[in-house]
Parts: sequence; C-alpha cells; structure tokens
Amino acid sequence: MDLVRIKTEGRIATVSFDTGAKANALSQKLMRELTEAARLFAGDPDISAVILTGRPENFTLGADLRDPEGEDVRRLGLAERRVRLRIGPAMCEAWEGVDALTICAIEGWCVGGGAALSVACDLRVASETSTIYVPEVERGMNMSWGSIPRFVALVGPARAKRIAGLCEKASAETALAWGLVDHVTLPGGALAKALEIAQAAAKLPPTALKMVKHDVNVAALALARATAHRDLEAFALMQQTGDFREGVKAFFEKRDPDFTGD
Repeated sequence: MDLVRIKTEGRIATVSFDTGAKANALSQKLMRELTEAARLFAGDPDISAVILTGRPENFTLGADLRDPEGEDVRRLGLAERRVRLRIGPAMCEAWEGVDALTICAIEGWCVGGGAALSVACDLRVASETSTIYVPEVERGMNMSWGSIPRFVALVGPARAKRIAGLCEKASAETALAWGLVDHVTLPGGALAKALEIAQAAAKLPPTALKMVKHDVNVAALALARATAHRDLEAFALMQQTGDFREGVKAFFEKRDPDFTGD
C-alpha cells in the first residue's frame, strides 16, 4: 500500500493514512487501501485493538472531489456508477466489521467521508482543536456510506439531523457533550490517548472483549441496513441533479451556491 501504513506491537495495530497533502483527502485509491487494511484485521485472533489515524494537522477533509478517478465515476451510466460508488460504503463496512476494538484518533478537521469513517469505528478520540463537519447537503448531495444510522445511534435523531442535515460544525467540546467522540485531548494528544485505550483493551481477555463489542453493535445498529440501504441509490440520483453540480462548482469557486431544488 502506498498511502496507508500499518504498525503492529503485541495485540495492538496502528493504521495511519497520509496522502502527502494537508487535506489528506479520501481518493478512490486511498479508500481501497483503507478497506484492505481493515480486512487484514477482520478476524485476526491475535489483535485486540486497532487504532486508525490520519495526518497530525488533519484527520481528513473528506472525499477528494478533484480525484480524476472519482470524476470518471460521475461520467458513467447508472448501472456501472452504482457499483463503483460502493467503494466508500465498503470501506466503512470493513472498519465496522473488524473483530477487534477500533479507535479513531482525530486531529484537526474530520470532514464528510472522514466523519463517516470515524463513526464506523468503536471509539473516537479527538484533540481539543479538532472539528467534525458533514457538509454533504451544502454540496447538493445526501450523506451516505451507511453513516446516518451510526450517527443516530451515537447522538440521537435530532442531533444527527443537525450534523448531517443542517451541516452544523461540531467542535471537540460539542462532540464530546453529544457523544460523537469519547475523549478529548490537548492538541497533538489524540493518538497517545488512543494508544492508552488500546493498551487497556490489550490487557483484557480478547475473545470476551470482541464478543461484547459485536453484541453492542448488533443492539445499537439492528435496523441500520434497513435505514441505510437506499443511501447509495439516493447519492447516485443526486449526482444527476443541478443542485449537485451547483454545490460542487460553488465549492471549487469558493462562493455561496444558488440551489433551485432541481
């Protein structure tokens, strides 16, 4: 893998991703590598905790709208496009399916697809200067990747609407109060705190811990597939609208969009 690094010590694995750019955006290539990394640990009996982290200044600013491969997807017909659009959801499902406890360490911005990826993990640690922001609706698209039921399970329906519907930015303090993150640290301390949690997990009986993790996920997300099954189809539909084109164009032109409902 070119963009993802994996380090394993005892029962703890750390997965870090770095595109070399400050935005650390989620390109199609990066998402495939993150999916591959998660699947390496899917049923590993020797790993008790997996930490996921991005760059020191930003976890990620979300999906890479300038990714040529992503632009190619938007030009495809519906039949092929709906298959290619599964890369993001598959990445989140792979991280949710890791047998071990997963801990996301967030510094700086955690935006859009990055927020979807973070809530696919079991726990989130954020530095006090970090911000979680889901701007998809402001770009003329719906929030997908199976993230809506995960947001609802963490923060409840009203706050999920504020995060993913009204695109409210959640500071680390707000995210902690809402239950969107579990710990807040000083700047630069998210990874160290995540490691502290992982070390505590590594001292526990690994099979019992994994059983409890999956029992909780089933209880919290029993209806997740029923409520998120259509979000990819909705996203594919939204890509065909004028509001989607206007939202993306306005983003690149750094201006307010003029949405029409088309």
